[in-house]
Amino acid sequence: MLERREPVLSVRDLKVHFAVKEGNAWPWTPARALKAVNGISFDLYPGETLGVVGESGCGKSTLARALLNLNPATSGSVVWMGKEMAGAPDADWMAVRKDIQMIFQDPLASLDPRMTVAQIIGEPLRTHHPELSAAEVMVRVRRIMGRVGLTEQQVNRYPHEFSGGQCQRIGIARALILEPKLIVCDEPVSALDVSIQAQIINLLKELQQELGLALIFIAHDLAVVKHISHRIMVMYLGCAMELAHKKALYNDPRHPYTCALLSAIPIPDPDLERGKVIQLLQGDLPSPLSPPSGCVFRTRCPKAQAKCTTDTPLLKEVSPMTHVACWYPM
Repeated sequence: MLERREPVLSVRDLKVHFAVKEGNAWPWTPARALKAVNGISFDLYPGETLGVVGESGCGKSTLARALLNLNPATSGSVVWMGKEMAGAPDADWMAVRKDIQMIFQDPLASLDPRMTVAQIIGEPLRTHHPELSAAEVMVRVRRIMGRVGLTEQQVNRYPHEFSGGQCQRIGIARALILEPKLIVCDEPVSALDVSIQAQIINLLKELQQELGLALIFIAHDLAVVKHISHRIMVMYLGCAMELAHKKALYNDPRHPYTCALLSAIPIPDPDLERGKVIQLLQGDLPSPLSPPSGCVFRTRCPKAQAKCTTDTPLLKEVSPMTHVACWYPM
């Protein structure tokens, strides 16, 4: 159990809405609000890893980008090290950038094709530590390249000369080189083979222990999330369904959506796998342009009742390690 200290990051009722106009709408028709993130709250402590899971389109990546002001929040509070950052000017965000870094989901889109690997990985150092000489920057670049599985002979190559997995390693090295206090990992191992996945996950855990690093780890692979996370938040349609310690969530899930996600995880034992009951959800994921009233999960929930249509549940504590947004938890 983690010692409860002051959180490095505190998020309250964070919302990210995008104004969207339909293609056949009249020019004077008001835009509709696409509610990508709709009221997320959590605290993150030094040395803690918060896993974020959910199906595609639930707002995980938008949440990650909002925490770094890459997608400005519509409303809500983002407090970093005791300082309110929501709506802060660019100069204030620039001052904390060296402490908050991100590993992006698409490595090719986040690498400049005109820059060499040495220039890409060393750019954060040149931005935040201009006092370092070129030789000192190169020494640090070569050191971090070795830690993520790249060789020194690749230092002068360009992104197009690397595979997708190697490009992802370049992005990871770029985030790690400043030794930040928080790294937001948006599916950082999705493009890597299994052996390198284990290497990168273990590297992140080692750095976390050495530096007291906090991580927000977004992934679809529930096994990877269980391995690296201390607590896990389950998202659905921009909302948090469950926030729990990993042992509590995997051993005793309380939200119907969490139960459905966990039932889809394959079991290595063939006998147990054949006897397993998968909880199939009815229908499709609703559009964030017009989410259901009340509980957003009610249209697919096997336990939905009349109250779920009118009243929106908030995260509430149902056990010492579990918070659930459900009127009728499991």
